[in-house]
Amino acid sequence: MATTAAPAVGGTVAQGFESVRTAFVENFTDRGEVGGAVCVHRLGEKVVDLWGGVRDRRVGDPWRADTMAIVHSTTKGLAAMVMALADSHGWLDYDELVGTYWPEFAQRGKERITVRQLLSHQAGLFGFDEKVDRDVVADLDRLAEVMARQRPAWEPGERQAYHAISLGFYEGELIRRVDPAHRTLGRVFHDEIATPLGIDFYIGTSANVPVERIAPLEPPRLWTRLTGMPLGLTIAAMNPRSVLHRSLVANPGTGFYLDPELVVVRDLEVPSGGGIGSARAIARAYGAFADGGGELGLRAETLAALSAPARPSRHGFHDECFNGPAKFSLGFMQPSESIAFGHPGAFGAPGAGGSMGYADPELGVGYGYVTNRMGTDLTGDPRDLALRAALDGVLA
Repeated sequence: MATTAAPAVGGTVAQGFESVRTAFVENFTDRGEVGGAVCVHRLGEKVVDLWGGVRDRRVGDPWRADTMAIVHSTTKGLAAMVMALADSHGWLDYDELVGTYWPEFAQRGKERITVRQLLSHQAGLFGFDEKVDRDVVADLDRLAEVMARQRPAWEPGERQAYHAISLGFYEGELIRRVDPAHRTLGRVFHDEIATPLGIDFYIGTSANVPVERIAPLEPPRLWTRLTGMPLGLTIAAMNPRSVLHRSLVANPGTGFYLDPELVVVRDLEVPSGGGIGSARAIARAYGAFADGGGELGLRAETLAALSAPARPSRHGFHDECFNGPAKFSLGFMQPSESIAFGHPGAFGAPGAGGSMGYADPELGVGYGYVTNRMGTDLTGDPRDLALRAALDGVLA
């Protein structure tokens, strides 16, 4: 890609982290960045906080310190934090049956699915056999009935397949069942994570959030989408019977929570992909988890479980959706040969298009990166990889 002029970059880096700023600037000059931000917390201190470029090219607005972006599956990590809070509060046990908390779930082959298997994408519930659209998602009782009637694709723990959209809905109903106040997952996140930490991240974006603070997404061009993914996955995406198509493309698909301006449908909770937030928010939240969890009242046992090695399905870590290896545990992704980040005990979630967030408890690091120009790389966006390479170099 041709080198372009560097835009104005705002923010600061702590002494010794200057190479991260250099990589951030190079994202604009060498890697086609339009607008974005990166933030890093280490041992409770914010050591990187950078933003730059354009929020919306249609009107020329700059990316500001408080600009937020939709982060697709990076939302899964924030939703998994709510599940971790539920474990710490004693509301649920990862190794208990889902049906213990949600009796209607225990039918049609789902009777022996544990919370851990569900959160590890091993429940075979990656798609829906009944129509799920915005009206269904907005009616949580109706959505719960659809999920309760769903039949899994295989025995619990038999195989792994990425539950691209469905996972968050199952998580949301579990939270409604176990929370003493019966709040939604997005409300628990707001009350017990976002508010105590003072962060701007929403799972279910309020109408009170000004659109001027949200960066519209710029999707990849058709040719880039066709050539940016492995041919096998491109073919699978067009096959209505494939796991990938059922998980990511159809009913409801990963785009149903976007409005015509490619921002987000308001007041619709999609815990697997519909979150919006800033890099600051993502890094701050993961930083709290990486630094012992005391601010959020997390138990040491819960944090140890999040850092423990992922447990494979009986067919290993091969993912039937991506047709390759991936490691998931308790709602988070863990480092693997396909997507590497942090130390082996790290946990986080990348998002389609390039966003990324993770915690590395070994170093006390929380990391967040957001962008408005979507890429197509499935094993790590070059912009994110460049930032993390610079950060790893500092931390080494």
